[in-house]
Amino acid sequence: MSVFNKLDHISRRDVFRLAGRYGMSSTLLAAGAFGGAMSLGNLARAAESTYEKRFAKEPKHTLKFGAAGFNARNLLIERAGALEFARDLESRTDGEIRVEFIGDNQICGQVSCVEKAQQGIVDIYAASTQNSAGGAPYLNVLDYAFMFRSRADQYHFLYHPKSVELLRDPYEKRHGLKFLFSHAELRGIQLGLAWEDKETVTSIEQLFGTKNRVTGTQLGRIAMTALNLNPVPVAWEETLDGLKQGLIDGAETWASAVAYANMSPVVSQSVHLDFFCGTEHTAMNAGVFDSLGGELQDAVMESSYWAQTHVQAANEAALVKTVGLSDPQLPNTIFAQNNVRNAFLSKEERRKAEEMCSPEFQPQLWEEWRERLNGWSGGMDTYQEIYNIAREIEEDTLPENVEPRRWWKA
Repeated sequence: MSVFNKLDHISRRDVFRLAGRYGMSSTLLAAGAFGGAMSLGNLARAAESTYEKRFAKEPKHTLKFGAAGFNARNLLIERAGALEFARDLESRTDGEIRVEFIGDNQICGQVSCVEKAQQGIVDIYAASTQNSAGGAPYLNVLDYAFMFRSRADQYHFLYHPKSVELLRDPYEKRHGLKFLFSHAELRGIQLGLAWEDKETVTSIEQLFGTKNRVTGTQLGRIAMTALNLNPVPVAWEETLDGLKQGLIDGAETWASAVAYANMSPVVSQSVHLDFFCGTEHTAMNAGVFDSLGGELQDAVMESSYWAQTHVQAANEAALVKTVGLSDPQLPNTIFAQNNVRNAFLSKEERRKAEEMCSPEFQPQLWEEWRERLNGWSGGMDTYQEIYNIAREIEEDTLPENVEPRRWWKA
């Protein structure tokens, strides 16, 4: 049985029954710690053990973690690190911080989690930066087209000390949120079933005129419009139905998002345009962080660093072994089981798309937003600075080989 099926034979009713006894967080943290398939009995014992450890002492702080649509099952597909962060933080602080993990869209969704964190309804949240950009527009700074060449570039930036002044500090000052860590993928176009019998996409021209779902990112819309991809705002939770009913040709998102959201049955081709960020980040209400003592603040940062290194390795492995992002695909991956074809564009085709829409080649398209983001950053040229950092490493660097660094330490 593949790892992403390990919970499939345990019913939701049984999971909720255990959660009623030990709490949902203890149950999910226990499930997330398993490396393979489990029985209901094993999960019950693990949930009991986890509960006893977590409630052995009274915490100084209980933090509510709103994790959009994530749960122990789909966090084994898209390895965003949310449960690992929560588990490590509780352990690292010897229970002085307790994290109540609330996923499955129970307290907030992809678009609303950022606002719930700003309002203090949740203390920590996980959602994509692109969906969160509606409530926290500075997150658009990650979404200049073709600023990152690869996932390695993204990780290199996330670890870089200059990510503090280019991303983290302006985000915190402007929106009251502390950027902790993120998974890293690049967005492409996920085509619906109408493309099942069509040739595998090899050129950008084949996508011209298609109608595609876009997230909350304003910069993503600039790129899609320039590429004649007709961006249509559709909520993440409604994208599956939109593809199923043929209301849209495709959706701009990334491979593991298709897999974790059970979108694979209605996607025929995953076109790896890789034109801007897909970053499932975790952030914290800055006021809550500031209210912690210095020792606990250090623990939050160290757990964030640990989660970042975990995500970097685990998501790279899951993309190949669980999702099916490889050529050829491994059997029994989600893409292979659902006949989702990978459409890899050549370097020349991606360059053609880059010349059509990137700030380097079409600066006039980006002037308004670039000026706005530069102002919010305190006057830095955000695009050029991040672009330069991304190119400090060789273009063929593997994402798993990027050197981890504690970004808050120069």
